[in-house]
Amino acid sequence: MVVMARLSRPERPDLVFEEDLPYEEEIMRNQFSVKCWLRYIEFKQGAPKPRLNQLYERALKLLPCSYKLWYRYLKARRAQVKHRCVTDPAYEDVNNCHERAFVFMHKMPRLWLDYCQFLMDQGRVTHTRRTFDRALRALPITQHSRIWPLYLRFLRSHPLPETAVRGYRRFLKLSPESAEEYIEYLKSSDRLDEAAQRLATVVNDERFVSKAGKSNYQLWHELCDLISQNPDKVQSLNVDAIIRGGLTRFTDQLGKLWCSLADYYIRSGHFEKARDVYEEAIRTVMTVRDFTQVFDSYAQFEESMIAAKMETASELGREEEDDVDLELRLARFEQLISRRPLLLNSVLLRQNPHHVHEWHKRVALHQGRPREIINTYTEAVQTVDPFKATGKPHTLWVAFAKFYEDNGQLDDARVILEKATKVNFKQVDDLASVWCQCGELELRHENYDEALRLLRKATALPARRAEYFDGSEPVQNRVYKSLKVWSMLADLEESLGTFQSTKAVYDRILDLRIATPQIVINYAMFLEEHKYFEESFKAYERGISLFKWPNVSDIWSTYLTKFIARYGGRKLERARDLFEQALDGCPPKYAKTLYLLYAQLEEEWGLARHAMAVYERATRAVEPAQQYDMFNIYIKRAAEIYGVTHTRGIYQKAIEVLSDEHAREMCLRFADMECKLGEIDRARAIYSFCSQICDPRTTGAFWQTWKDFEVRHGNEDTIKEMLRIRRSVQATYNTQVNFMASQMLKVSGSATGTVSDLAPGQSGMDDMKLLEQRAEQLAAEAERDQPLRAQSKILFVRSDASREELAELAQQVNPEEIQLGEDEDEDEMDLEPNEVRLEQQSVPAAVFGSLKED
Repeated sequence: MVVMARLSRPERPDLVFEEDLPYEEEIMRNQFSVKCWLRYIEFKQGAPKPRLNQLYERALKLLPCSYKLWYRYLKARRAQVKHRCVTDPAYEDVNNCHERAFVFMHKMPRLWLDYCQFLMDQGRVTHTRRTFDRALRALPITQHSRIWPLYLRFLRSHPLPETAVRGYRRFLKLSPESAEEYIEYLKSSDRLDEAAQRLATVVNDERFVSKAGKSNYQLWHELCDLISQNPDKVQSLNVDAIIRGGLTRFTDQLGKLWCSLADYYIRSGHFEKARDVYEEAIRTVMTVRDFTQVFDSYAQFEESMIAAKMETASELGREEEDDVDLELRLARFEQLISRRPLLLNSVLLRQNPHHVHEWHKRVALHQGRPREIINTYTEAVQTVDPFKATGKPHTLWVAFAKFYEDNGQLDDARVILEKATKVNFKQVDDLASVWCQCGELELRHENYDEALRLLRKATALPARRAEYFDGSEPVQNRVYKSLKVWSMLADLEESLGTFQSTKAVYDRILDLRIATPQIVINYAMFLEEHKYFEESFKAYERGISLFKWPNVSDIWSTYLTKFIARYGGRKLERARDLFEQALDGCPPKYAKTLYLLYAQLEEEWGLARHAMAVYERATRAVEPAQQYDMFNIYIKRAAEIYGVTHTRGIYQKAIEVLSDEHAREMCLRFADMECKLGEIDRARAIYSFCSQICDPRTTGAFWQTWKDFEVRHGNEDTIKEMLRIRRSVQATYNTQVNFMASQMLKVSGSATGTVSDLAPGQSGMDDMKLLEQRAEQLAAEAERDQPLRAQSKILFVRSDASREELAELAQQVNPEEIQLGEDEDEDEMDLEPNEVRLEQQSVPAAVFGSLKED
């Protein structure tokens, strides 16, 4: 009823209603309590606005320094005029209310922010700007960071660039790291000159850290783009100096910077200056990437110039002067395109001026221009340092001399090569190659004596001798030990010199200990051609003393072959001594050839037992992989010389020595030989012995062979014995843990790879379980594979028994046979399979105790 009465009568601000009395009484008791006033205000939230405002005013009159009251009051006043027109006088009342609040609350940034935002919504630019300035003056500097974001947003929201620039300058004094934001605003307002200045300042400040995460190079690149693309708007900076400073600072991005500098001059209309910049760039860049960027930009610039010239000429009409200018531009463009390979080669040579292959490519690019070729070769030999060269530096000198030679200037070619022999190369082989080229030059022009003289000069002993690999000595003091020069000299002496001079050269090579096995063989062959056989053998001996195995292998083979061919059996003891010397210390890898040669010597010129002894030694000396072949040769030669029976001992030794696979083959061959000789028992013993290394599951061919043998030559007992042996061997392999594991891996390898893969996620004991299961499976398969006597259809041959004797054997009673009771068997047979016999017994009385009487 009270509420209805309140709604029905007009409201007066000075009236106090009945429901307000508790709050009024509380305020009278605690008029300086903020909580009491806030409870009263909270209760009056639904009251009319004038009464609510009057309540706030009463509270603020008593508590003018209460932030909570002012904040809620101002917020309520702004909400009251939110949906009104900004020209309404109520807005001015709210503004005045804010001004009254700042008399006491001028240190509260939240109130300043709300007031500035309220003024921004009203669109009062000047009043808003001045209010922001008052806020910045009133607040301490530590709280300015809360005002500036709204202030800058206000400045950017109005097209007043001068005001915004001044505001940003003040802001940068407080926060210089926000320069990028100011630069972006300057770009958007087309004040590019000041933007470039600010950006240059940022780039030069090493302590500046970009808020956007940009590197110093990225900022520099933005500056280059800005000043190069707007030459008419950026007047206060020296663009050329700035970009060239970047060239020295950012050496890994030269291409972009050069293009920016050229673009600046192009946009400025200085086309010749831009062309000079491009030419300077392609002559100074160090990487192919930078060169490609600059060259493509250069070519595009020339194309655009030609296109612009043609368009201008077509619009204004052609004149003779325009045609000449157009032809000049086309010729310049064509020359630029043709120069590209040479310019690219120059870039690579600037990267590494000691790259020999690039110098050869540069010469090839000047093909057909002798003067440029000579200049290039001259520059190359002067530039390339032999100790830093990539490639073989002597090839430049040789190619230079060859160029003169091809053009008929032999004297100049000789001068070049003579200078090359005085160059301090890094490797002796380079100088040796130069001397060889000197000799070949003379040979090509049939100056044989001069070629010999040059090579003799090259191999002459220097005043100061040095070791071949002594890097502290110049190569000129070490070239006398170069095998390349000596080999060529030896070839020339053989072709052009005398026997004595050639022999002296070879002797000198051996004395210097620089010979190779091939040199030794060539020397011996040379002496042999001139019928100096003993001298050739001495040459072999000298070569053998220089080398060790395996390098001496070819010398020994050639020496022994030549000696046998020369003397045959006339110097048998000497030949035997040579073979013994050769075999002393011979590695097993090279022993087979020497032993076969030795055995052949004994077979042809010596004694057969000596040959057999050599073969027997060979079976022990060769590698395990060659023993099987050696035993085959031994057996074959022994059978041919002494007969088949003499090979029994060899077979036995081979079976002992060889691996299981080869021993199995030897056993089969041995048994086959005994069968052919009629030694059935021997053959059976061999099969029995070989069966111990033959697993029935993997060597079925052996057991089939033995079975066929017993079918042809055995009887029932021998067949039984064979089957017994087979079962025992199979059981032996089944109980060998290592063999079982290998079989498991072999079986599962093709599908799974490892035992653990048979059951993913399991290992350890699981692997053992799998192996046990597999062993049981293999044993079961073996039991099933055993031939049943009743089902066997093997035909037996018994040569020493008649039908009557067989019948008697069948009727004989085994005295050890156990007699089993027939009654017990019958009783057991009468029972049903599931029937169990039960017996009844009386329970003792003591078990029941006192229960029995009851």
